[in-house]
Amino acid sequence: MNKPLRRIAIFCGLLVLALLIRDNWLQYVKADSLKDDPKNRRVAIERYATPRGDIIVDGKSITGSKKTDNSDFAYKRTYKDGAMWAPVTGYASQAFGATQLESIDDGILTGNDDRLFFRNTLDMLTGKKKQGGNVVTTLNSAAQKAAYQGLLKQGKGAVAAIDPQTGAILALASTPSYDPSTFAGNSTTTDSKAWTKIQKKNDPDEPMLNRALRETYPPGSTFKVVTAAAALEEGLYTDADEKTKTPLPYTLPDTTTELKNEGNIPCKNATMRVALRVSCNTVFGKIGADLGREKMVEQAEKFGFNEEQFTPVRASASTFPTKMDRPQTALSSIGQFETAATPLQMAMVASAVANNGTLMKPYMVDKLQAPNLDVIEQTEPQKMSEPLSEENAQILQSMMETVVKDGTGQNAQINENGITVGGKTGTAQHGVDNSENPYAWFISYAKQSDGSSPVAVAVVVEDESANRDDISGGGLAAPIARDVMKAVLDSKK
Repeated sequence: MNKPLRRIAIFCGLLVLALLIRDNWLQYVKADSLKDDPKNRRVAIERYATPRGDIIVDGKSITGSKKTDNSDFAYKRTYKDGAMWAPVTGYASQAFGATQLESIDDGILTGNDDRLFFRNTLDMLTGKKKQGGNVVTTLNSAAQKAAYQGLLKQGKGAVAAIDPQTGAILALASTPSYDPSTFAGNSTTTDSKAWTKIQKKNDPDEPMLNRALRETYPPGSTFKVVTAAAALEEGLYTDADEKTKTPLPYTLPDTTTELKNEGNIPCKNATMRVALRVSCNTVFGKIGADLGREKMVEQAEKFGFNEEQFTPVRASASTFPTKMDRPQTALSSIGQFETAATPLQMAMVASAVANNGTLMKPYMVDKLQAPNLDVIEQTEPQKMSEPLSEENAQILQSMMETVVKDGTGQNAQINENGITVGGKTGTAQHGVDNSENPYAWFISYAKQSDGSSPVAVAVVVEDESANRDDISGGGLAAPIARDVMKAVLDSKK
């Protein structure tokens, strides 16, 4: 071969090699990024070419799919009682993407998950259309309804309910809410307008905010349950009826500032039982200061503070400050200063007490199913921590039960044979110098005659009519908690 021909042959060979490299680069290295590129419309067309699988509660679907008109997206998502379930499902929109379970388990719901590969291959060979699988939740529909309807009467707020023995989430409600069906399509008129209307800049009430998981509130006096647990665990007090060494008035350490109680309540040297029943700031503030920052931080973190939770939907980290002086430690120990918690976090606190000191990891997906209902993945309950011993948990249970029997939480009583309720009210300061209306809190659990506790609840209400004392927690939030607990108990009959 002469020299010019050899050069041409080499050049052509390099071109072929470059083509092969480029082809392999696109097919293997860049395949995932191209597939997920938002400009790749074919992926979206394929995602909505068939009905999505469903999200299931109590054996019934709370989602569906609807054939569309005049669109290359063949199906769009529908929701049953969409506003009630939005904090659980999130949304799946042709125009605006997906969130929460709709996003996390999108592969199962669309049928594109790798674990469905074998079934999809068989369906392709037999000419059967690809189908999506199902997400089976742990939610209790009656409890969710009670939570949502209770919150609607108050305006803004959130509820989280957990099975203390497993960590299964039974209710997750937030108001105001939104209906994901209203923007599930891609119409520039109806869907876009519905989407725009509920954005934060257009609606200051933030209906798309999942207050049960993503909003942290000052927990107020409900945090005194954590402080009581720390006192018992550290041996500062070993009995609920042991008198505390708490003067009245009580001055915050290293300051000349008195820590006030709400009203004329019997807090001088009060026992922890009495102090929790009437909600003495002085007693629990002094306990926090006496134990010190490190021990209080350690106890709070055993309950889950300072760490995000994944249910699998992400919950914001609740905060117990790690850098505090002594007076700040006292204030943090009564749920003030920089202490902040999600409703899920405070439900976790109540559930750990109810479960004799063991905190289970919260979760809301029971199992993932293939289209033929075969189980692809099953969630197994998982122990998260042991914030307190069984003995101390039972002491704290007796204290919380006194709150409901004789104290500020009487509106949470369930008058049925064999049912015992423990709880704690709270009113959390809000705004600079407590200038805005406070948040009303209530955390609780219900215990059956055999000693088992199937439900723990946290309720927070943002209400214009809230009073500035703990009775607002008992008046506004406790009835909602009672109805949620009763719904769960009734479902067990």
